[in-house]
Amino acid sequence: MASDFPRLPPSGIKVIVVGAGFAGLAAAIECDRKGHSVTLLEKVDDIEEITRIGDIISFDPNGSKAFERWPGVVDAMEAIARQTTWLDLYHHEGKFVTRQSFAQEKSWGRRINGHRGQLHSIIYKHAVARGIDIRLGKRVEDYFETDDPPQAGVILSNGERLSADIVIAAEGVRSRGRKIVLGFDENPKSSGYAVYRAWFPAERILNNPKIRHLAANGDSHLGFIGPDIHFLASTIKNGTEVNWVFTHIDDGNIEESWQFPGKPEEALTYLGGWCDVVHELVKSTPPGRLIDHKLVYRDPLPTFISPRARIALIGDSAHPFLPTSIQGASQSIEDGVVLASCLELSGRSDIPRAVRAYEKLRYDRVHRAQANGPKVRERWHKADWSKVWKNPELIQLPREPWLLNFDAEKDAYDRYEEVVGTQSKL
Repeated sequence: MASDFPRLPPSGIKVIVVGAGFAGLAAAIECDRKGHSVTLLEKVDDIEEITRIGDIISFDPNGSKAFERWPGVVDAMEAIARQTTWLDLYHHEGKFVTRQSFAQEKSWGRRINGHRGQLHSIIYKHAVARGIDIRLGKRVEDYFETDDPPQAGVILSNGERLSADIVIAAEGVRSRGRKIVLGFDENPKSSGYAVYRAWFPAERILNNPKIRHLAANGDSHLGFIGPDIHFLASTIKNGTEVNWVFTHIDDGNIEESWQFPGKPEEALTYLGGWCDVVHELVKSTPPGRLIDHKLVYRDPLPTFISPRARIALIGDSAHPFLPTSIQGASQSIEDGVVLASCLELSGRSDIPRAVRAYEKLRYDRVHRAQANGPKVRERWHKADWSKVWKNPELIQLPREPWLLNFDAEKDAYDRYEEVVGTQSKL
């Protein structure tokens, strides 16, 4: 029952969250935990349009801390997550380079890597079980905020107006909320890269002597590094499912649809000279299990909040990450945690103070984390192999305590008064 979940007493704060992806769900659940009244709007009519998306997503310890506070969620996630504590890295021609261990991070929290749709489904079902007011098939066309009365709201495609004390825009890189925050329409740009993503049953590789070892002994995690491409693959659920992704140069028009059905034979055209393991994984991909996804870029925003500080952008709406950061999902969870906590600390009497505190707590950290994406991509795609063979750690992922050993809720509680004090001096 919804009443069985721990939550603070009602705050009287009405919250509208737009978008039921990971960012929106996290914000809605965290607001519910803090006693706020939440309405979650999602444009799709059937949530399975989101949950059936089949590629891998990663949550580092800083992101998974929130899941541990949602009863039953983290255990359900771990049951379907990849059970590895390492990443084996290879030269693109197949020679082993280095094993990077993540075992030392266990004290920081849990690493959750799994099927995007299945992990999303776990969180969505938790939100439903909490009794959150979730409304599917509600497309938001515009946002608004007023001083008299002090409120924010959205206008739906059918003309309906909904209002609340605060609106949280979490519907991704094309969020309509960006216009009211920036003051103008702004189109996404191509990053110059796209990524192939595949997920399929491991039975497709078990009879292939060149790649069966990836699934025969349980889960695996490996990467191949080459010029302008990195190829990551893993097996999951005790070696019963396979996934792989790789980036490639893309000069397509971002105004087109940014996600296409992929064809293995087209993917292979980027992989001339690559090793048999990579080629065989791509060839093993069944029809309908491959997508080609454009990586969208946005210039860093000067602000995440609207002029009257009653509308806040979170997740990809505020700060889209490159996959090589391995932090986009975790930072979106942190956003929801911090904003809900700031609302708790401000109370209904001063929503703008809470929203401004949220931005101050998040802005520098998010952009510092965001910068890791291009750095890792360059580290891999432009690797100087004469140096890497002498020092293989040069191509390992940065795993920094400031980023990963972090509790966003605790940080919000610890620094809220400090950042509010900074506001009052401006």
